[in-house]
Amino acid sequence: MKLNEVLKNDTLSLSFEVFPPKTDASFDSVESAVHEIAALKPAFMSVTYGAGGGTSQYTLEIAKRIKQDHGVPTLAHLTCVSSTRQSVKERIEAMKAAGIENVMALRGDLPQDRLGEDRSAWDYRYAVDLIRELKEQGFCIGGACYPEIHPESPNQKEDIKRLKEKVDAGCEFLTTQMFFDNNLLYNFLYKIREAGITVPVVAGIMPITNANQVERAVTLSGSFIPQRFKSLVDKFGNDPSSMKQAGIAYATDQIIDLFANNVTNVHVYSMNKPDVAKKIQGNLSDILGK
Repeated sequence: MKLNEVLKNDTLSLSFEVFPPKTDASFDSVESAVHEIAALKPAFMSVTYGAGGGTSQYTLEIAKRIKQDHGVPTLAHLTCVSSTRQSVKERIEAMKAAGIENVMALRGDLPQDRLGEDRSAWDYRYAVDLIRELKEQGFCIGGACYPEIHPESPNQKEDIKRLKEKVDAGCEFLTTQMFFDNNLLYNFLYKIREAGITVPVVAGIMPITNANQVERAVTLSGSFIPQRFKSLVDKFGNDPSSMKQAGIAYATDQIIDLFANNVTNVHVYSMNKPDVAKKIQGNLSDILGK
């Protein structure tokens, strides 16, 4: 099923992101976790894609199994930066062969060994280049957005302008980077609607279940950490079980507030943790009708 059909409903939906293994040795354990999450019957599941396509074969395999074994709509990530048109064409053909209907089109992280290169000669410099190509292939295309501004954008106005270009090129829905203060999302939604971006926006929530994740989350996303959350980490960060419970409660509270304010689609970055996914969905069982 294409996600534009799933996301256009007014009903509340919860979905999960998983990531593929980096090696064959860890495939079985990752697959087991993914299947536990898929058994929860979320609205859909997304499967990430390693930098430079390093885990591309696993991405497709896991996405295909989620769909075939559990009947859960899947969204496969695809990155393009520094890739050749031929290599991207091959990945697109592999996605078609695997029955993938939904693609998350991403620029991806710049390879460390190519940071100094002149990017003007690259086949793909931005996600919009990939979106234009995918549009011709019949996929339902998703894109990323940053409620707090893309780290490389000079300002939010420019960032929203680039986001509009992605939507105009064929992006049918957007998924946000993680955020920990819902007001940031509400302000962002107002601004993009004013700019004429009307596609569904899926709110991305990252449950922080151990204190070490905080620094990594800030480094990766540049997310603002509100004092309320800092206090939580200060109080419970040295007690793993308490921190896990508090982190799940914080994420649950964020989701309830989002639903209450008419953000109908929430995507949880599960980090391949079935227990976290189960607990969050269980906390929302009556709200979601599950």
